[in-house]
Amino acid sequence: MTERKPPGVSFESFADKQIRDAQARGEFANLPGAGEPAPAVAETEYDELWWIKRKMAREGIAVLPPTLALRKEAEDTLAAAAVAPSERVVRRLVEDLNVKIRDMMFKPPPGPPLGLKPYDVDEVVREWRERRAARPTAD
Repeated sequence: MTERKPPGVSFESFADKQIRDAQARGEFANLPGAGEPAPAVAETEYDELWWIKRKMAREGIAVLPPTLALRKEAEDTLAAAAVAPSERVVRRLVEDLNVKIRDMMFKPPPGPPLGLKPYDVDEVVREWRERRAARPTAD
């Protein structure tokens, strides 16, 4: 456990002492990647945010502007509606999406324009019915 910084000691001196003590105890010996160049140095073009980008990729995090994220959500929602098990689910999916689209239309966030308008729920349901009717039944 790390001890607390004593009063009257500068943080830099305290941190340096903690590091020296850990080195003396061998806590930095045999660490993964020891003796290898740092990942950012190994890359051909330096990017000061390399570690943030690597962490986000490792964690599966993607950051899109809100309008682009909503476009992606609309695409995913329509794909989910196409294979939904019931008309009620299709309607709920599209109606929930329309609420988000209207909200963004009337309170635009910074970033690229949304380029979407609310979907016609009945039209999406009609397309769903047509696809469902055209599917062969498993008997």
